[in-house]
Amino acid sequence: MPQKQPPRRQSISVGRGTRKRDEDSGTEVGEGTDEWAQSKATVRPPDQLELTDAELKEEFTRILTANNPHAPQNIVRYSFKEGTYKLIGVVNQLAVHFSQVGNLIPKDSDEGRRQHYRDELAASSQESTKVVISETEILEEEEELKEAEAETEAGSQTDMPVAEVAEKVTEEELMTPKQPKERKLTNKFNFSERASQTLNNPLRDRECQMEPPPRTNFSATANQWEIYDAYVEELEKQEKTKEKEKAKTPVAKKMGKMAMRKMTSMESQSDDITKVTQAAKIVERMVNQNTYDDVAQDFKYYEDAADEYRDQEGTLLPLWKFQNDKAKRLAVTALCWNPKYNDLFAVGHGSYDFMKQSQGLLLLYSMKNPSFPEYIFSSESGIMCLDMHVDHPYLVVVGHYDGNVAIYNLKKPHSQPSFRSSAKSGKHSDPVWQVRWQKDDMDNNLNFFSVSSDGRIVSWTLLKSELVHTDVIKLKAEGSTMDGLDGLQLHTMGCGTAFDFHKEIDYMFLVGTEEGKIYKCSKSYSSKFLDTYDAHNMAVDAVSWSPYHTKVFMSCSSDWTVKIWDHTIKTPMFIYDLNSAVGDVAWAPYSSTVFAAVTTNGKTHVFDLSINKYEAICSQPVVTKKKNKITHVQFNPIHPIIIVGDDRGHVICLKLSPNLRKMPKDSAASRTDWTSSCGTCCTGTPHSPTTLTLASREPYPPKKQKAPAPDTSA
Repeated sequence: MPQKQPPRRQSISVGRGTRKRDEDSGTEVGEGTDEWAQSKATVRPPDQLELTDAELKEEFTRILTANNPHAPQNIVRYSFKEGTYKLIGVVNQLAVHFSQVGNLIPKDSDEGRRQHYRDELAASSQESTKVVISETEILEEEEELKEAEAETEAGSQTDMPVAEVAEKVTEEELMTPKQPKERKLTNKFNFSERASQTLNNPLRDRECQMEPPPRTNFSATANQWEIYDAYVEELEKQEKTKEKEKAKTPVAKKMGKMAMRKMTSMESQSDDITKVTQAAKIVERMVNQNTYDDVAQDFKYYEDAADEYRDQEGTLLPLWKFQNDKAKRLAVTALCWNPKYNDLFAVGHGSYDFMKQSQGLLLLYSMKNPSFPEYIFSSESGIMCLDMHVDHPYLVVVGHYDGNVAIYNLKKPHSQPSFRSSAKSGKHSDPVWQVRWQKDDMDNNLNFFSVSSDGRIVSWTLLKSELVHTDVIKLKAEGSTMDGLDGLQLHTMGCGTAFDFHKEIDYMFLVGTEEGKIYKCSKSYSSKFLDTYDAHNMAVDAVSWSPYHTKVFMSCSSDWTVKIWDHTIKTPMFIYDLNSAVGDVAWAPYSSTVFAAVTTNGKTHVFDLSINKYEAICSQPVVTKKKNKITHVQFNPIHPIIIVGDDRGHVICLKLSPNLRKMPKDSAASRTDWTSSCGTCCTGTPHSPTTLTLASREPYPPKKQKAPAPDTSA
């Protein structure tokens, strides 16, 4: 009979994959032939989609997220604060699958000890039962061995093979169930792993006993007369304290001031913010140095190489621009370098337009931090002038538009002035146009001078806590006397706009007026002038003595001219027309023949009389011409830079090129003839052929010489 073939397996491809099934449920193809030679037919369902290869290879990913799809998304709750229903933005996505409530018992507690004792009793009872069971097992094994020996003896008598006996023993061992070994259970709540085990520091309780603060109950009624009585008592206390302070000796006052200083120093040390101010200031300067690194490099190292190819002309390189948001609509009315710190300068802000007067600002900038001023002081009236003391560089005196003068102390943090004039103490009735510190008086009291449009030149002295004024001279316009009633002569007062004190002769000073005249005055005479110069046709904006030559001074005016004078001659030696109103002039501290002037058309002019007596060697615009005027200029006493201020509150720092600060090669080159050989100045004005020999270029300031005796011929 033919043998029945074994059943075959057939692969059926359905959809994307291939699926196998038994022959009973499939179709037989090519029965009787080899499996590899049979052709495989693909069976497809009628509703199968026709997909391309790209669609077949496309992968579908399923992303599992922690968001609960059944969590509601539109839950609202009523807000009693807003009185409306508010949508809850955060929905709880937590789904709890298993929770079990249990309790833990500390080992050191009484209940934990009792539980441990019960466990030990149970363990000891189990060990005793184990010992009894082991003894019974030993006895049973000995009896089985005896029976086995007896059976072997009987088997030897009946000739039973040894192999059958061994098989029976193994079968009995397999049939007898073995007792499982006892497994030690671990406490899952007291589990610790070596890698994560840390030392827990023991906790200690420290207790102290103190007395409670005393408490009292107070109750009272407040009515109108009780409040009045309380105010009267307070006023009486204040009057008594004032009387005590007046009765104190100067030594006691000094001791009180020292105690106050110690208290303030202790308070400042305890304040956390003051500890960080110094570090914050250093960090701020470092950040600014990195921000303006290219400007700092130009200030230190850049020299204009094109000066070699120019015909003794120079240029000005703009460096930093100082500005502040509070001073946007205020003009720069005064500039002054600090005599001790060469990188610090003060800027006064006010307004020259009497119809647009507002507050004033005193800002002190440092070249180390051009982004923000070091000190800011505000005033109710505009600041028109300022000056810094040579020996006490922290004292700044300012003159206001309302006629007051004030002194600010940079060591004190508050913004109020330390000294301030008032109507009782003799303030000016018109704007103060210039102030100057002077040497201490005979009693070593600080003093300064001020000039104003009211015609008064006043000397102010600092006495303890008040300002004492003394009228030095009153300006009277010449030829303006009028005959009044009963034959009285009325004098018209002159309006002072600028003044400057001689560098060597202490009693001599110059005063410029709105009428264009310059008066040479003396501190010793209050009624007459030493000399009068018909200098300009308009108001004199600035007057300045030369720091090197004792006879030479310079003036500028709104009549577009800058004039250089010898105070022994009433006619100017040099006249320069700059085609625009001149706001300010300044002598250079490094050379006796160099000076700078600024005009309202936005230009800065630098002159060097040793190179060119007739025109400036540099005339450069430094601000935009559209409604922007330069008001003031100042030379730095050490570095080859100048600062100029405009009427928009901006201060620009400019570096002088090498041609603007040339030094003489020999002593002969340092001597300049101020006049031409024909005895005529550059404007053609004839005068006596006087030759003024300039002093050699020494470091500024010049050495002081003994002042000559006062001239009493006036």
